[in-house]
Amino acid sequence: MYEGHSARGINACLQPIMTNSAPLTGITVLSLEHAIAAPLCTRQLAELGARVIKIERRDVGDFARHYDSRVKGQSSHFIWTNRSKESLTLDIKHPEARNILLRLLEQCDVLVQNLAPSATEKLGLSYEHLSDRFNRLIVCNISGYGNEGPYKDKKAYDLLVQAEAGFLSVTGTEEQMVKSGISIADIAAGMQAHAAILAALLQRANTGNGSNIEISMLEAMVEWMGFPLYYAYAGAPPPTRSGPDHASIYPYGAFQSSDHRVIILGLQNEREWEVFCRFVLEQPSLIHDPRYRNSDLRSRNRDHLRELIQSLFSLLTAEQIFEKLDGTQIAYANVNNMEDIWNHPQLKALNRIIPTQTPEGIVSSFKPPGNNSDFEPALSPVPAIGEHTRAILEELEFSSDQIEKFFKDEVV
Repeated sequence: MYEGHSARGINACLQPIMTNSAPLTGITVLSLEHAIAAPLCTRQLAELGARVIKIERRDVGDFARHYDSRVKGQSSHFIWTNRSKESLTLDIKHPEARNILLRLLEQCDVLVQNLAPSATEKLGLSYEHLSDRFNRLIVCNISGYGNEGPYKDKKAYDLLVQAEAGFLSVTGTEEQMVKSGISIADIAAGMQAHAAILAALLQRANTGNGSNIEISMLEAMVEWMGFPLYYAYAGAPPPTRSGPDHASIYPYGAFQSSDHRVIILGLQNEREWEVFCRFVLEQPSLIHDPRYRNSDLRSRNRDHLRELIQSLFSLLTAEQIFEKLDGTQIAYANVNNMEDIWNHPQLKALNRIIPTQTPEGIVSSFKPPGNNSDFEPALSPVPAIGEHTRAILEELEFSSDQIEKFFKDEVV
């Protein structure tokens, strides 16, 4: 992992670490964002080459900056979702803020915001308010439940949306529902918004016109719930909650070795079952045992089969089990913790871990997925609160006196 303590100024932050020939070079994104969904979306755009200007509240910034202090005193969520951006502080409710926003929008291709739907209307930042003046502008609104309907004004924290979307009902054990260990509803919305913005940019290249995009966390999460929704189609029983095991395929789940390591087995077809019985369990009679003749029967009789497999694995170390599985090409995985991931041999072999500058020094991070033979991702530091405010105002051709007045009047 990379460690360092160097500070850097505005100029250093504005210099990308890698080449700036990424496909969104020349695209400018203005984002009124906080928390996870919109920041994750715009980080993806930034690393494809877009210039992302992040508007933050004066003094405190994005409240995700204060979720925790695990990364050299900085928030883990914020460091993850805000690499490669510029930070502009602005009190968007101040009367003078609108002039700044309008000058910014004159230079922007995309406006992303995850304010409450009613707040967008009050501030005059909806597509309807902006499209006549900025006809090429793409506006992407990310909300919890959408801009209309009975849930329009409900608060939509990640766990609440997991519950509303049915995710909790199919996740966990038979006795206990379990939430995702990551902000999966926010991530779903952010990634769907990212894809929708790319599509809108392509559409604009064809039509010359901007467009309005509405993304809700609920809709994005429901899209990801396709399997259980269709599994329970037309009133059929839903998938059972089965902990770390697959709900309908077995043996596809967790087992423990004699040295207390957890291994995930993944058997998905009859050929693998036969090989597993012959060379791993060394009990070929199980191949045609009427309780286990096909995937459906193995799943129905999983309790007995789990005991049988675990009785063998409890006599072997993890390395001995791996040796058996590797010899038969049976799929398996380690259950890694976070430290294991930072030191994962495959990620190191792929050169995925890179240094990233933050306000408190260099930290390790991961390259964005999706290597492209034609360009490198446009990577630059995580910004400090308001780090680029003065430089952006100067770029917008506000005079020195105007800028000083903005600071004095607490506009920025």
